Amino acid sequence: MRLFQVDAFAGSVFAGNPAAVCVLGGPAEARWMQSVAGEMNLSETAFVEPRAAGYGLRWFTPMAEMSLCGHATLASAHVLYETGLAEPAELVRFDSLSGPLTARREGGLLVLDFPARPARPAPAPPGLLAALGVDSAEWTGQAMEDLMVVVGREQEVTGLRPDTVALAGYNTRGVIVTAPAARPGADFVSRFFAPGVGIAEDPVTGSAHCTLAPYWAERLGRPELTGYQASARGGTVGVRLEGDRVLLAGRAVTVFSGELSDAALSRPGAGQRPTA
Repeated sequence: MRLFQVDAFAGSVFAGNPAAVCVLGGPAEARWMQSVAGEMNLSETAFVEPRAAGYGLRWFTPMAEMSLCGHATLASAHVLYETGLAEPAELVRFDSLSGPLTARREGGLLVLDFPARPARPAPAPPGLLAALGVDSAEWTGQAMEDLMVVVGREQEVTGLRPDTVALAGYNTRGVIVTAPAARPGADFVSRFFAPGVGIAEDPVTGSAHCTLAPYWAERLGRPELTGYQASARGGTVGVRLEGDRVLLAGRAVTVFSGELSDAALSRPGAGQRPTA
């Protein structure tokens, strides 16, 4: 069973957000997939299952299954196109916990069609700003799974040194911190912390941009924007708000591929061997 590691939202290796992609031959049990994700120890491992009308897609951190993940979806589409399982002009359809998702090639980019996840205004939970190391916030809100904090300057975002132990105590997937961009070529910057699900800081978070896109599109008055996630690895995400959907655009690069051993495949719940 082939396993790929792909740097997503990156134009070259060792940048963006690394994701593992495992192409299954049939259904596999969640417990086995969680074990593989724990072994890979990346922020996300995606499992792609061929189906009659496309592919089933599930995402696991080293600790838990996620309902939506942008960079591992981008990585999955990249693997399908690169291996020839998807034709170059084909629209790839995924069935996921967040409903139907699609991916397509557009020039040198991969474009994902995701649900928008706008944040509603909400007070910051007690202690959150202190845990982030933020003196004050321009705006705070709550999205489906995440908290969001808007600060005034890019330097405040890049200079964050949060208390990840304290952040893990909040009942949320993670915390988005964002500000207007000072750097050329970007409209806003962000960082994403999710220690509660085993990710101290995610390098580039596609699903967080499903929350960032509605906020910045309204604030800046235009639907098409460029975000830069200012982690140590860094990555650029193009976004376009279209009603209740967000188009996410980026590049991806394969770092390596290999095979799961017979010992891993013989574990209960591994499912069928892959078709390719």
